[in-house]
Amino acid sequence: MRTALFHPAASRRPGRPVRRPTWARAAFAAVAAAAALLAATSAAAQDAGALQQQYQALAPAMARSPFQRPIVLDATPSASRPTGDVYAVVDHPFPRVAQALQGGHRWCDMLILQMNVKRCVPRQRAGRDTLDVAIGRKAEQPADDAHPMRFHLSVPSARPDYLAVQMASREGPLGTRDYLLRLQAVPLDNGRTFLHMSYAYSTNLAARLATDAYLATAGRNKVGFTVVGHSPDGRPEYVRGVQGIAERNTMRYFLAIDAYLDSLGAPPPQQADRRLNDWFDATERYPAQLREMDKAEYLAMKRREIALQVAAARGEDGSL
Repeated sequence: MRTALFHPAASRRPGRPVRRPTWARAAFAAVAAAAALLAATSAAAQDAGALQQQYQALAPAMARSPFQRPIVLDATPSASRPTGDVYAVVDHPFPRVAQALQGGHRWCDMLILQMNVKRCVPRQRAGRDTLDVAIGRKAEQPADDAHPMRFHLSVPSARPDYLAVQMASREGPLGTRDYLLRLQAVPLDNGRTFLHMSYAYSTNLAARLATDAYLATAGRNKVGFTVVGHSPDGRPEYVRGVQGIAERNTMRYFLAIDAYLDSLGAPPPQQADRRLNDWFDATERYPAQLREMDKAEYLAMKRREIALQVAAARGEDGSL
């Protein structure tokens, strides 16, 4: 007599799915999770290695950087997707940098240094870090009159040898959208860190028309950092237009990160003012590109905005 071997599929009705035992489902889930973790770890290791290779490739250019410090700036002159990249070495150890660049409240402390950021409040929504940001004019303006943006903050990788952070927003002012700020970091020797920051957004027809109007009026004399020629007397001539905008915006964001890192060495009550002073002084090294107002006006405006931002974060004014 032949013994029949039992199999779950042999005894089920046609069309009914096979159900794994509970232990089998748990084992499958564990294997899938381990595979995903392994894949993420492998990808992060590749990203860390690629960034280290990028540092080696850019080291000669950073050594002769026109910024008088190890910085390389690059921008893509695309009307539909302006993009800027900064590669830089900062004199801060990687563990300090990695800790400082995680957390919504830290990024708000950086973003508020920008002249056109009128308020930035970190929130937790459905377990995700978000930043409620008000984008307005570079001059004095109430935050409630500025354009609201919501950035989602994530940390795709945080390893002892590699950090990746990004902020994304679907919509911005004047028809702009798909904002993405990405930051990567790897450790170097002698307590230094190599950073790569990229900044990009997309535009539609309305946004491009607004940009054209700006470049024809208030922005007609604005320049970027790339030298495209020289005048008859030998002075450098800088790029203008959309590429100039991308370069200026990217540099401002990088200088905000740099000022924030430098401020951590001051006593906590002094850090906000240290950031404001350092960021403004850093922009003044490039007056042709970044000068917008005098220092006293900037400090007075930002101190008021930071006080209101702190109140908003505590929910004292009922905003956001």
